[in-house]
Amino acid sequence: MNGRAEGAGARRVVLATRNAGKIAELRRILADAAVPAEIVGLEEFPQIGDVAETESTFAGNALLKAHAVARASGLPAIADDSGLCVDALNGMPGILSARWSGTHGDDRANLDLLLAQVSDVPEERRGAHFACAAALALPSGEERVAEGTLHGVIIDAPRGTGGFGYDPIFVPDGETHTTAEMSSAEKDAISHRGRAFRALAPILADVLG
Repeated sequence: MNGRAEGAGARRVVLATRNAGKIAELRRILADAAVPAEIVGLEEFPQIGDVAETESTFAGNALLKAHAVARASGLPAIADDSGLCVDALNGMPGILSARWSGTHGDDRANLDLLLAQVSDVPEERRGAHFACAAALALPSGEERVAEGTLHGVIIDAPRGTGGFGYDPIFVPDGETHTTAEMSSAEKDAISHRGRAFRALAPILADVLG
């Protein structure tokens, strides 16, 4: 990581995930923004269990997780929640994206169900967007939220083997490839989560002083 953001004087901040890729992504973003924070994941806090996402919005779920981890760790905490919102489905699956088919994390079943639900929807009405809320919570109870979106369309059949979730059926506006056909760098540059984390970077810098 860039020494501007991690080193002497850097404050530890917990990212509420055990996903190494997500941790690395936030570290890159904060380094680019010269934010003096040392990002650590939940693997350093085995006593902290999973937090149930019981709120009705992405921001609500992100704040729920961030506050739980801040209280348990005694450190500033960042958490995010994201999903796919399809216009023809009135914004669903939304916060239910990871468990749309009924089983949490079954990407293929979720994707197949969504394709079946929009199979009769014409191309011009297949608009959708990925949404992400990134929340920062301090042990004191202070909180901040930043959001990011990526607009595009749903295609008829999966393409690409990269990414996860609904990436194989989502083509961002202005692109010809699905997000599953993009390199990690290409996707990071435009992703909803990347945009939310980049929007949160100056907020974190301000809070950390």
